[in-house]
Amino acid sequence: MFNPKWIYLYQIHVMASSKVLLYKSKKKADGRYPIVIRIIKDRRPKYLYIDWIYEKDWDELNCKVKTSHLNCQRLNNLILKKRVEADDLILESEAQKNDLTSGQITKIMKGQRRETTFLKLANEFISDLKKTGKYNRASADESRINVIKSFNNNEDIFFHEIDESWLKRFKVFLISKRNVSERTVMNYYIVIRTLFNIAITEGIVEQKYYPFGKRKIRIKVPDTLKIGLDEHEIKTIEGLDLSAREQLTHTRNVFLASFYLAGARISDVLRIRWSDIQNDRLYYKMGKNSKGDSLKIPTKLLPIFDSYKSVKQSESDFIFPELKKADLRNKKDVNTKIKTAAKKFNKYLKEIMEKAEINKKVTNHIARHTFGNIAGDKISPQMLQKLYRHTNLSTTIGYQGNFIHKNTDQALDTILTF
Repeated sequence: MFNPKWIYLYQIHVMASSKVLLYKSKKKADGRYPIVIRIIKDRRPKYLYIDWIYEKDWDELNCKVKTSHLNCQRLNNLILKKRVEADDLILESEAQKNDLTSGQITKIMKGQRRETTFLKLANEFISDLKKTGKYNRASADESRINVIKSFNNNEDIFFHEIDESWLKRFKVFLISKRNVSERTVMNYYIVIRTLFNIAITEGIVEQKYYPFGKRKIRIKVPDTLKIGLDEHEIKTIEGLDLSAREQLTHTRNVFLASFYLAGARISDVLRIRWSDIQNDRLYYKMGKNSKGDSLKIPTKLLPIFDSYKSVKQSESDFIFPELKKADLRNKKDVNTKIKTAAKKFNKYLKEIMEKAEINKKVTNHIARHTFGNIAGDKISPQMLQKLYRHTNLSTTIGYQGNFIHKNTDQALDTILTF
């Protein structure tokens, strides 16, 4: 009688399969080839090495070591054991729907499945970010991990304990005790999800414990309201007499430089050197994505740059002073000085807005929103994409959509004419 179970087993092995073979793509100097178990999942093969033998000692038809080999019985027993272990992992993976990759299966078979906790993996993750120079992200994520630790009474936790119930309680804690927004909650969830994905890849936790996705915890980052300054407000800031406060004058200069350069990020503005200016054009590379570009220096920006020429030491010197004493070989030091400067500028921008009687919360990044707000739909999205240095046009259209209200305003006026 036909057993439907065989259909199930056949489907499993179509998706993932194992096979013993003599791997002839590898060869030692003495002429021996490796016996391997090839595991294929999603058409991606991974190989588990068993031992090395000469081709004359291999039975290609029966996939086993011939009796001509001195240790044929031991090797064939080992091959059988590893083949059964591979098939068991494949069956278990499909039955439990934890979707192990071929790489994960071979890692587990090599005994590389690690038993570690959430905080231990988190510390490794932060350390790796710092080693690769991603200090901004490392700082932000480390702060979030410390809050997670605080929520858990400063105790470590295993990944399988972070379930939907735990995440919901953590969300309540963040909103009620830390007074954070829904978007901030999602940022915490993203960190946890990132670590969960790493843990699954490294065989630390099974896929079945993953608490995110359909019918589980959904991560949906809410849209934020991007508010920039308008033309009148920029003119007011330009016209302020700040001569009595050098710090305020310098802060305004950096803010306006960012705005005049199509909302260039503060980190890029502070990195501008005199040597980056050639024939009234600025040539620079964005720190965020290393994209190189050039812009004509706007007429309004020239006197700002000129005001710093008196302290110019060489052509390779920075125009603005914040990075003059930075250890440029030390990414952490550069990042720290930029972060410190940004914090200082935000403090002084608050004073400038008070003097200008502008009732808006303005930070360094608002220079970018301000350019978008004033640009509106005056120029094509393609040109804005170039000015913003966006990789994809869809990013520009999505970003600029925050500042184009003309059509909706007209539509509203058309309806409310009675």
